[in-house]
Amino acid sequence: MANPKRKHSHSRAHKVRAGQRQPSVSLRDCERCGSSGRPHTVCENCGYYAGREVIEKDEF
Repeated sequence: MANPKRKHSHSRAHKVRAGQRQPSVSLRDCERCGSSGRPHTVCENCGYYAGREVIEKDEF
């Protein structure tokens, strides 16, 4: 059976595991309706982005 000749360093082990972690998703509150969502995207609830209506949605 194959065995490693040398121990993997801590930094090398962490490099391998870095791709397995889930990235943390940042959220922001919509200025118009207050629902949370991803930053720099159109609000899924009201359809506004940067104070302008981008997608026509029914009034809430």
